[in-house]
Amino acid sequence: MLKLTFLGTSAGVPTKQRNVTALAIECLNPYLSGSNQGNDKQNNPNKKSRPWLLIDCGEGTQQQLLHTKLSMRQLVAICITHVHGDHCYGLPGLLASAAMSGRREPLTLVAPKAIATLLEAITATTELHLPFALNFVAIEEVLSEQRDTNKVNIRLSDQHQLNIDITLLSHRVASHAFGITQTIQHRTLDTDKLLKQGIPASALWGKLQQGHDVITEDGQQLCAADYVNDDLSRTRVVVAGDNDTPACLTTALVDTDLLVHEATYTHEVLTKIQGKNPEFDPMHSSAQLVTDFVEKSGVNNLILTHFSARYQGFNNPNSKTPNMAHIRLDAETVFKGNLWLAADFDQYMVDGAVDSVSNQEGRQKGCQKENRVQYIGSARSY
Repeated sequence: MLKLTFLGTSAGVPTKQRNVTALAIECLNPYLSGSNQGNDKQNNPNKKSRPWLLIDCGEGTQQQLLHTKLSMRQLVAICITHVHGDHCYGLPGLLASAAMSGRREPLTLVAPKAIATLLEAITATTELHLPFALNFVAIEEVLSEQRDTNKVNIRLSDQHQLNIDITLLSHRVASHAFGITQTIQHRTLDTDKLLKQGIPASALWGKLQQGHDVITEDGQQLCAADYVNDDLSRTRVVVAGDNDTPACLTTALVDTDLLVHEATYTHEVLTKIQGKNPEFDPMHSSAQLVTDFVEKSGVNNLILTHFSARYQGFNNPNSKTPNMAHIRLDAETVFKGNLWLAADFDQYMVDGAVDSVSNQEGRQKGCQKENRVQYIGSARSY
């Protein structure tokens, strides 16, 4: 399960309602003992086991975080799509605040090489000191490798893994999409079968679930493979940076539960901007441009974000003032799937597919749970 919290949804500059780009993705493991990680109650016993990623870090992101329950101690990685300021100007301040708050755990930073140069300059000129290791992964180096290594693996536990794959997009500077794939392995015990065979609950059950063959008190040998099913839960979200050619994502969207993509303008406005100054192309997407591609891609869930400051937050299709209704209408001209327009602090839960593999039946492929994305409200805490 991946829980998305939008920390900034404006393009270029902040507005009174929207900050510039940042997205938090919590990596929840519903199989942790006694947990209900989709529940934000303060007494959640596994509140400390909520690792999360930050995709982009526009100016003011750390201030946005103060209005949420996200902990900087649980941040495991930051991914920067490209070097434009509305996607990275908040990074130095956020790192400095993490240091001042006592963070000591290593932090992975996946970003263009220029971000390392930026941090080096700020470190030298402002005496920034980070008491934790910053493991920098240069996007250019990842993409240049000839093997299947456009992926960065983050190991959260023996059963909980993240793969971050990178796709080059089309923008005025090199921009990228990050595919976030969460894989959770969970072993379940067929307790009904054990009870039907007259084997009551005992410590032997635990050993079976751990994959060990056991012998009962009456000498009966039980093979773990006969009583244990292995469940594999896989959730995949693709988050794109600035991009004027959605088709760049064709390969990345295979088996994807949700796409998050910019929709800076309506198609009419984008065309007018390009027509007024043919020598300057903003190289952004319109809502219609994105949805036309996604409708053909087979992805059924789409969240649009990164809206031009000209679009006001209200929804009135009859108003002459550009507003979110115009973005929605532009998108709905072609897209028939599940569509959301992100606002700051909006939260979504993405629950991917589960394959149940039965050891007893020769590890045949099991049934697949329907993929779903659910809007769950605002994360803002005043």
